[in-house]
Amino acid sequence: MLNMEKEIVKVAVVACAVIKRDGKYLLVQEKQPIAYGLWGFPGGRVEIGDTIEQTAIKEAKEESGYDIELICKIDILQELATDAPKHFFEARIVGGELQYPDDEILDAQWFAFDEIKEMKEKLRGNWVIDAITLLKNKNL
Repeated sequence: MLNMEKEIVKVAVVACAVIKRDGKYLLVQEKQPIAYGLWGFPGGRVEIGDTIEQTAIKEAKEESGYDIELICKIDILQELATDAPKHFFEARIVGGELQYPDDEILDAQWFAFDEIKEMKEKLRGNWVIDAITLLKNKNL
């Protein structure tokens, strides 16, 4: 007889801000060991007591120095059940200036979409390209 018990997987929820300015997207380069040197959007795990939207705004400020406002939710992306579901929000800068914590972020730069597609091996995951593609399709 087959064992029909299912293993329950607990994962974190992540919120990310897709910030576009002058035709370029802001990416931050991770310093944490699990993703050292890889590029992704400002974002992080949703903490107990915070909403997903609050997390996107807070993480963008912490990782980029920018104050943002969320325009719309782009989508939720998750490849495997063990991956954190990532909530992506289109965002615009409303204040602040580019500065990042050097204990958490190696660098922060603006990239055109074509540049991002060319650096596929240096991204945290395919979700970086997927989120921009979804945003571009929403804005058509």
